[in-house]
Amino acid sequence: MIEQTQAELQNSKNSAEVPASDAGDELSPPTPKEVSNDSLDRSLARAVAWSAGARWASQILSWASTIVVARLLTPSDYGLVGMAGLYLNFTMLISRAGITDMILALRELTERTIAELNTLSVILGLALVGVSLVVAAPIAHFFSTPPLAGVVAVSGLMYLFSGFQIVPRTLLQRELRFKLLAWIDMVSAFCQIFITVVLAWLKFGYWSLVVGYLTSFAVTSILVFAFRPYEFALPRIALMRSELRFARQALLSQVATYVYGNADFLVAGRMLGGQALGNYTVAWTIASAPVDKIASLFTGVAPAYFSTVQADRLQLRRYLLGLTEALSLVTVPASIGIALVPDYIVLALLGPKWSGVVGPLRLLGIFIAGRSIATILPNILTATREARFVMWATIASAIIMPIAFLIGSRWGTSGIAAAWVIAYPPVMVPMYYKVFQKTGTRLKEYISVLIPAISASAVMAAAVLCSRYMLPLGTRPLLSLLLTATVGALSYCSSLAIFHRSRMSQTITMLRSIGAN
Repeated sequence: MIEQTQAELQNSKNSAEVPASDAGDELSPPTPKEVSNDSLDRSLARAVAWSAGARWASQILSWASTIVVARLLTPSDYGLVGMAGLYLNFTMLISRAGITDMILALRELTERTIAELNTLSVILGLALVGVSLVVAAPIAHFFSTPPLAGVVAVSGLMYLFSGFQIVPRTLLQRELRFKLLAWIDMVSAFCQIFITVVLAWLKFGYWSLVVGYLTSFAVTSILVFAFRPYEFALPRIALMRSELRFARQALLSQVATYVYGNADFLVAGRMLGGQALGNYTVAWTIASAPVDKIASLFTGVAPAYFSTVQADRLQLRRYLLGLTEALSLVTVPASIGIALVPDYIVLALLGPKWSGVVGPLRLLGIFIAGRSIATILPNILTATREARFVMWATIASAIIMPIAFLIGSRWGTSGIAAAWVIAYPPVMVPMYYKVFQKTGTRLKEYISVLIPAISASAVMAAAVLCSRYMLPLGTRPLLSLLLTATVGALSYCSSLAIFHRSRMSQTITMLRSIGAN
């Protein structure tokens, strides 16, 4: 789809303008620069490729090290670090303070302003180190786990490391230097794994996990600052009101997303108990982890490219449709496939004692299929200076979704999963409307790029259901799972090749040309 409007782009390269954001009247979008479509497309594809290589290499090392470390540590060690993570993950959002979104979206920021943001980032990191020291004891008391105080206090050092890397790393993203970022991420992941394994072998217990995390942050900060050093300047808050308003809106959006994205776990644990929460957590992990790994390859690099073409509606539309089609071709069949065989997955991989996972897993598979293609919408709006709209949309979601989860909990974990399926699509309607308006995309165009994945997934579903009828679960769930997965993959790929041959040929040709260059 990225190539379909190529000729149109050549005729109206500079004709489209994006209106200023509600972040402030003082801010106006910069004049778009001439950017070669071919070079930008190749750069995007390479960025995704490097990101994929780095993430999967790191993930393979992480899985291997987890097996080793899990044999050396105890479940209580992981549980202790997990308790600290509830606080640390949330405050990590605060530490970024919307600075990343601001630098990517507001491309007219002066070098002086960016230097001031660099100083603010470090100051905020230092402040959160102090906050962690203050709240460490109360958090440990809340969980009735005294060692947790030391873990929270020491882990707070990651905010200081993060403060030094936020601005330089964002500048590398804005400059589209994703190959360098991929190498930095791999080196930091290797250092984290090495330190964790060594300390676990030396019987440092949960401290091996804590020090491993801190090592990753420290190495990343050192490397990022070494490759993209940036000066500091005394912040002039009075002259940064519009920029800080944008940052505040982006931050509130992230906090609201965190709230409604985790409210289902809170409701499951509070209303249904620990066992139900365990079943729901496992169901969510199985349904979302594979798809999120794929989607994050695109969402990790897309904001920088949306920012690059933020004043060109036609370019934005190309990337919206192109990335949506690429995502849907992989994530939709993967999610639908999980929804079709949840019982096979649970019995083959987890065993009969996890039968409570089957119901929510089936529904979450359906939900994830739709959510996966919507992940880039907030990226587009924030990159095009619509942080205020995203803020209010996510705040509305943070109000509506928990209510839906509470209502759904009357029917157990399946009811909570059903709340995602029923309530999430209406919640996303305003986001879609704004993105279509911003990019000049028609609903018909958007649906057209989804047709290959949806139609081929329908054929796949029919084939899998037939194979389930002919090959019942029986006493060999793993064999049944492998056979149905093979049938699903073959039927999906065959359907694409038969009914969407020209579309797939264009995609393959484009990928080959990118690889050749």
